[in-house]
Amino acid sequence: MRNIIIRNLSNPTAAPILAGYCDTTWCRFLGLMFRPGLKKGTGLLLVENKESRASASIHMMFMRFDICAVWINNDFKVVDAKLAKRWAPVYSPSAPARYILETHTYYFSDFQIGDQLEFNDA
Repeated sequence: MRNIIIRNLSNPTAAPILAGYCDTTWCRFLGLMFRPGLKKGTGLLLVENKESRASASIHMMFMRFDICAVWINNDFKVVDAKLAKRWAPVYSPSAPARYILETHTYYFSDFQIGDQLEFNDA
């Protein structure tokens, strides 16, 4: 899996997030399930084929830890962000999204609806 660097251009953080680029069905299904945890500064970027509310929904089944979920549209703008609790059945964005950044809960306050993000190869 390739890694990308995600920067919030609207609300710059001290350091960008290094995320795995997850664009296959199996990778998206597995997500972060069964992993023991997630280090600060890291995450997983789930990539859907198109913008959608339904396709961008996530589940937290078999998760051992809570995450910050950030939904991003085709224009790389944040359309929603939620603290996703382990074992919750489903979280859906309030607007269509193509990308879902799953990262450490530490970053929840760093993302607001409308923030412009930038993705670069690591």
